[in-house]
Amino acid sequence: MSIFRRLRHAYRQAPGTLRGMLLIAAASFGFSVMHVLIRLLSSDLHPFEVAFFRNLFGVVVLLPVLARSGLGVLRTGRLPLHALRSALGLAAMLLFFTALSRTGLPKVTAMSFTAPLFATVGAVLVLREKIHLRRVAALLIGFLGTLIVMRPDAGIDSGVVMVLASSALWAIALLTIKALSHTESSFAVTLYTGLFMAPLSLVPASFVWSWPSGREYLWLALMGTIGTLSQLVMTQAFREADATAVLPVDFTRLLWASAFGVLVFGEAPELATLAGGTLIFVSTTYITYREAQVARASRREAAARAAAERATQPVPPP
Repeated sequence: MSIFRRLRHAYRQAPGTLRGMLLIAAASFGFSVMHVLIRLLSSDLHPFEVAFFRNLFGVVVLLPVLARSGLGVLRTGRLPLHALRSALGLAAMLLFFTALSRTGLPKVTAMSFTAPLFATVGAVLVLREKIHLRRVAALLIGFLGTLIVMRPDAGIDSGVVMVLASSALWAIALLTIKALSHTESSFAVTLYTGLFMAPLSLVPASFVWSWPSGREYLWLALMGTIGTLSQLVMTQAFREADATAVLPVDFTRLLWASAFGVLVFGEAPELATLAGGTLIFVSTTYITYREAQVARASRREAAARAAAERATQPVPPP
């Protein structure tokens, strides 16, 4: 048995939680590598153009899967919501890619952890979800960490502001993904996102266009491939295990960003970035944990009510 078959067999035999943690670790590494490539490419190409090729090659990677699955996977009755999710995602991507070209990797990564904080606020304001004192405290801690990373006393970093705006937009996109997940598969959501975002992202890219070199095309293709594969791996990780189990592993993104920042760009992470990023991540992890607890309790209550209703129904005569 080859080493790859042994690893695949061991992976299949592993508990679901362990598989999910391994997958999210791989996705976090993949996203970190993609961010490095984005920043390197943005030294010669505009971030808007880099975003277009990220979406274009992302769709190309998915085409073999589409050919195997058939066009039936594209059947949907929620096309406007797919379009809205893609428009929000594109705006968030353009801001994020521009921030990567201006600000150090660790700081951008730390600020990207704020998306769940904005999503929680959005769920309360838009979806009228109830929020209790402990989650309010977690939100306050998360936004305290955001202020520590931003360090407004040292001046406003435009890249940090862009990441914050990107996270807010991505949080709204997360709410649309949550709505789509009730009827659409993860692959369908990912594919429709690429099909909408590739042509949409060409519009802003056309205003700053410069033709890449042959070598840059290869790096752009690698960036798009790694980004899409990491997205699919992350989606699978949340299918394998509860978010509360796998989400803490996503913190490795900040560690990878710090390591790549030093090794590739010669940028040592600031202590404020690491401290604030840790606070943000701890708060978002706790919020995810509490949401999972509330969801499980709601399912138990619904099951208990259904059982009680069945018990009180009259038994038909024989």
